[in-house]
Amino acid sequence: MSVVTSPSPAPARHSRRDFLYIATGAVAGIGAAATLIPLINQMNPDAATLAAGGPLEADLSKVAPGQQILVRWRGRPIFITHRTEALLKELRSASLLARLADPRSEELQQPPYAKNWHRSVKPEFGVLVGICTHLGCIPNFFPRPDRNQPAPDWPGGYFCPCHGSKYDLAGRVFQNVPAPYNLPVPPYRFVSDTVIRVGENPPESNFDFNSIEQI
Repeated sequence: MSVVTSPSPAPARHSRRDFLYIATGAVAGIGAAATLIPLINQMNPDAATLAAGGPLEADLSKVAPGQQILVRWRGRPIFITHRTEALLKELRSASLLARLADPRSEELQQPPYAKNWHRSVKPEFGVLVGICTHLGCIPNFFPRPDRNQPAPDWPGGYFCPCHGSKYDLAGRVFQNVPAPYNLPVPPYRFVSDTVIRVGENPPESNFDFNSIEQI
């Protein structure tokens, strides 16, 4: 699955990933509707920006605590979540950490500035590439445990409807699921207190998104 060691040529891998992304679009739509993730029109870049793969800006002031929005960067869904103090406390709980496959983010699935317990620049805002690292499906957002969640004895986070992979709200993958890696964190930086630019590193970083283990 690694970008570096995979025997498949890059064009084939990307074509397969694109196919899986299209094939799971309907599932993603259902999941987004079910979990009330708003798509904020002003955050969606135009077609030219998407085609060029350039940075895009998102206004975090429009994301309420406990809520998630979805934007697109390079054709990929980007989950932006406003995590409450209770959700942040859960990310640090010993019982959760014991169940994660890579709790300290040792695998290169994030920029150096996001290699921390919350896997983000600011703890309260999570920014993740919303593509399961198993076969490219789009995980659903379940921020709090309740009786309607699809997996028993699970504290909430992201659940992949295709093969049951689970992640916490920092995108860290659970043990004993098909997905091998944490969800990727894209390059991004704050351009103001409430606005981020996805696809652009902070000035002190030259992180290359193509260097991660699994895109």
